[in-house]
Amino acid sequence: MIKGLTTVARVASDEAWGQLGELFSALGFENGKGWSDDKGKGAAYLAPLGNLELVTGQMPSVPELLVEVTQLDTVHDAVAAWVRKYPANNLGDVVATHWNSRLFTLSIEGGLVLGFWESENPLHGKPVAIEGDLSAKGKKFAIVVARWNAVITDRLLQGSLDALYRSGCAKDDVAIVRVPGAWEIPSAARTLAESKKYAGIITLGVLLRGETAHYEAIYNEVSRGIGQSQQETGVPHAFGVLTCETLEQALDRAGLKAGNKGFEAAIAAIEMASIQEKLAGTE
Repeated sequence: MIKGLTTVARVASDEAWGQLGELFSALGFENGKGWSDDKGKGAAYLAPLGNLELVTGQMPSVPELLVEVTQLDTVHDAVAAWVRKYPANNLGDVVATHWNSRLFTLSIEGGLVLGFWESENPLHGKPVAIEGDLSAKGKKFAIVVARWNAVITDRLLQGSLDALYRSGCAKDDVAIVRVPGAWEIPSAARTLAESKKYAGIITLGVLLRGETAHYEAIYNEVSRGIGQSQQETGVPHAFGVLTCETLEQALDRAGLKAGNKGFEAAIAAIEMASIQEKLAGTE
């Protein structure tokens, strides 16, 4: 039945009240419903999350009004620009706390003190979820790579091997299977998956619209075959088959300008293999 929390803080003057409103709007607070009468006026600023924290014993040495943020350094820069405009206020430096976070304070003319903080824990505030680890140590992976357009697929293969080795996979735990072209990838991937020897299958190839009149028909069958193999065998398949208009686009996606799709596919396979392992352990 609890709907929300409201903290009410007194500001020393109308001038300071207006200045704070300017700051909070710049920081991205959502404006709530304000009020005004012959005794004063108020402005509400809404945040996505509210907390009521009760303390016994010694109070922590932090302001009573704390604002949790992301990108604390960027927020500090924004507040610093505001303080330069209104120098009667005092901005503190960003400091580390004993509760695994960083914080800075803003002292407003008249005695009000605000604290802005950001947790150093990357999982802070995130929902609990099963997520894969990017460790390939002790796992076996298979790579199915097409020979057609080898100038592209060899680059994709090197990207995949780089990702696997960097993630702890032993060279002897990587099987490389070369097939004539993209059309043959699903068949080899299915055979490897059914062997149950591998934690993940990485499929690499390239289809260029300009070189193949039946480009779309081949792509649809290749993608369908790889997806069906993954679903029916339960072994993760990473899709690293490029579909590009030109050779130049394919080269860009194979490591020249737009990352290496082979590397990305291998990372996806590693993560999915880890997720599969964790899901099996929850049964």
